[in-house]
Amino acid sequence: MKPWQTASVRYTSVTIPLALVLVLTNCMSNTPEPVSEPEHTHGWLDFFMPDALVKDVATVECTLSDGTATSCYEITVAGTPSNHGVGPFCPRTTTATEDEVGIWLDGDNLYDVTGQFILDLPSIYNDDHWMLHDGQGHVRVTDTKEAFEAAARPNVAEEYENYCVEGRMEWLEGGEPVTTTVQIPVTPVHQGTPTPARGPLGVTFNGIRIDAAAPVDAILGAHTIAAFDDCGGHVNPFEGYHMHAATGCSEVGDAPDGETPPFAVAMDGYLIHGVLESGDLDKAGDLDECNGHTTDGYGYHYHARSPELNGVLTCYMGTTINHAAGGPPGGGPPPGGEGFETPPPPHDHN
Repeated sequence: MKPWQTASVRYTSVTIPLALVLVLTNCMSNTPEPVSEPEHTHGWLDFFMPDALVKDVATVECTLSDGTATSCYEITVAGTPSNHGVGPFCPRTTTATEDEVGIWLDGDNLYDVTGQFILDLPSIYNDDHWMLHDGQGHVRVTDTKEAFEAAARPNVAEEYENYCVEGRMEWLEGGEPVTTTVQIPVTPVHQGTPTPARGPLGVTFNGIRIDAAAPVDAILGAHTIAAFDDCGGHVNPFEGYHMHAATGCSEVGDAPDGETPPFAVAMDGYLIHGVLESGDLDKAGDLDECNGHTTDGYGYHYHARSPELNGVLTCYMGTTINHAAGGPPGGGPPPGGEGFETPPPPHDHN
């Protein structure tokens, strides 16, 4: 069973719930009211799971994007999930079932990357050029490091168009996970107005960086599928294993009725909680442009967007560090890097 499924519901594609659309449309049509800063506690440092961090958290001096000098936590995550494995991603045959494969999300729908999905690609995307199999039941998959590096980039090598693209941890430099170091304000500073979020968006409590929306248009334009595992993560040559969607793999603790547990901390210091189901939206109240709200129990916090939307968050309501003033921005490809994951401009919807 997939992480986002319940015992009574199984599906291969997901549409955005109408209730979520109505709430978020209402949020986008209004200028957010400034939120008084609730008393903030830092107990979330204890939420990191064993082996999620590669060294102790340090407190360092930092400068926020508004010029404020303050203190930040410097956190280095392991780059490999501490509570679950990595993969599977692509199917090997056109008969592969959902238990053997990962997922694909394109901003509108979420699919299990089954053999039937591979066969259905021409009709799903209304394009007869799709042909990720050899006609004899075998799916074309990047099964070597060289093939992976040639396909996991914006200018996909022509011979790797019509491939299911997946990376493996052993293909990373030195065969080791890619760690990510971030600086996050000890005390969040609420701005009252949103700023676009770019990767990394934050880090999860099981040791993974959260990246911005995957460049789906570029991936589909090359007739490739950059499959994710069931936890919304995949591998690229620069960031290693990282996630683009929250599917319920790293939440910590329980939550009261109408809420979901936290699973990560955003770059502005506010917690990111799991996706709110449609039945919880009325109880939660209106979410702002960044999918956040304030409650008595948690103070201000975000909720991850539904996984099919591609991107856990699109904006911050808090102030992040000023990278130009020094300190690690959070890793990732160098400027102008050729990775498929070089973040696109943030979306303007939740």
